[in-house]
Amino acid sequence: MSISDLYDSGFQKRNQGHFAAIVRVAMSDGVINDEEKAFLDRLARKLNITDNDYQEILSDYSKHPINPPTTYNRRLERLYDLSRMVYADEQIGEKQASLLERLGVGLGFSPENITYVVDKALKLVQEGVDVDDFSDEIKNMNR
Repeated sequence: MSISDLYDSGFQKRNQGHFAAIVRVAMSDGVINDEEKAFLDRLARKLNITDNDYQEILSDYSKHPINPPTTYNRRLERLYDLSRMVYADEQIGEKQASLLERLGVGLGFSPENITYVVDKALKLVQEGVDVDDFSDEIKNMNR
């Protein structure tokens, strides 16, 4: 196996883990609605998730680890994607927010302020900010 195969494999596993975490949020209310399905389809294409992997992840999303990113900017991007999934059906349930908090800690955010971070993240997504503004706002709240 070449180094590029190892890199591709590791990169793909991280993408699958990220996708599985988002599926976990979508399934937190027991069903994936049309808006969530559309978001998952777009994200799967963006993350190069194959049709086979997509179906496997949907059937058993809990077996994929979160694989937290090593940089703060990547963590913010993942939090943005997760927050968008929570808000995809424009209804934020307590269970979804709680799951987002747990996933946020898994991504490397501090347990001491994760409730505040998630609350801010969900408000920003409701306002329709893009990923750059989202990242700037989350970074600025820690100052």
